This record gives sequence, C-alpha cells and structure tokens, in this order.
Amino acid sequence: MDIAVVDYGMGNLRSVSKALEHVAPWADVRVTARPEDLRAAERVVVPGQGAMPDCMRELRSRGLAEAVVEATRTKPFLGICIGLQMLFGYSEEGGVEGLAVLPGSVRRFPIGLTDDSGTRLKVPHMGWNQVTQTIAHPIWEGIADASRFYFVHSYYAAEADHSTVSGRCTHGLPFTAAVARDNMFAVQFHPEKSQAAGLRLLNNFVQWRP
Repeated sequence: MDIAVVDYGMGNLRSVSKALEHVAPWADVRVTARPEDLRAAERVVVPGQGAMPDCMRELRSRGLAEAVVEATRTKPFLGICIGLQMLFGYSEEGGVEGLAVLPGSVRRFPIGLTDDSGTRLKVPHMGWNQVTQTIAHPIWEGIADASRFYFVHSYYAAEADHSTVSGRCTHGLPFTAAVARDNMFAVQFHPEKSQAAGLRLLNNFVQWRP
C-alpha cells in the first residue's frame, strides 16, 4: 500500500481519498481502520472532521492511536484539521488529552472576535482564508505565499512550539495553520476542499521524500 487514509469512524474520508487518487493515479490509496495497514503503508494521512473527544475515543478503541504516533516518527505523515489538533497534548474541546506528539494545546476561538474593521466574526471559522508560510518547506513548493485555503473549525492550535509552525492564519487573532517536523506535516485547513492550491499541497505530499 502506498498511502493509508486513517478511518477512525468520522471525517471526510471519501473526499480526501479521491483527492489523493486524483493527484497520484498510480498510487494504491486505501481507507483503513487496521493498525497493521498503517504500519505497512509508505505514507499515512489522518483527515479530520468532527469533535475531538469522539476522535480520540475512536482512535484508542480501534487500536489506532499507537500506530498513528509511530507513523508521525517513521514515514511521511499528513494530518488534516483534527488530524493536526490531535497531535497536541490537550484540547479544550471536551477537555481531552491528545497524542502529545507536539508540545502545545488546542483552544476554542473566544467569543467577540472582530476583524480589523471592527466587524464581529463568526465561530466556527468557516470559509476561505489566507495562509502565510512561515517556514520554507517542500510541501509549500509551487504554492504562492498567502494563498487561500478552506477552513472549518472552532478550535485552533495554541502555544505551539515556534520552530514547528510552518504556516499561520488570522481569524480575529493569529493562529497556527500548519506545523512541520521531520517527516510530519499537518494543516488546520482542508486541502481536499481548497481547489488548485490544496491539490498542489497533496501532490507535494505524495512526492515528498523527507
């Protein structure tokens, strides 16, 4: 198997797998809930959509948590949305512990956020927004700085180690939009819903040789 898309009972698995098949038609892309498949795959993708307590419960009950942590250390790994948030040690959403692969925590956007003009912003942060690339990385290759990506989230990674932050965004306050370390890359936005820039990011991931 070339790419394992982790099935933990939630998330937009089909759209992620179809986007990967589109950019890598030669690849064997499989949606799987088997830890042994994650260990055998050349690359692992953890998509995300849903609530963190459900995500962590299902990862652990299916025996996937340990295999995901192993993948973050041993092979090209891509986390998407909650797939980024689960990498941190703690989330305010349900007060649950994450995988603690990265230092930091996940917080809820506060009530009363406004933009520069004073207009009140909605939570969840939903729609297109610009991402500033803070660290050069092969996953950003061919993607213009400040390109727009599609977001859907009420929680964000806070207190992340500055050295791991590879992209930032602003929704009333600046927040971490992407993190990178060694063979691991994760994004808060949804590349599978982000048209040309998102497909380029996925293509870069399947070509990446960390």
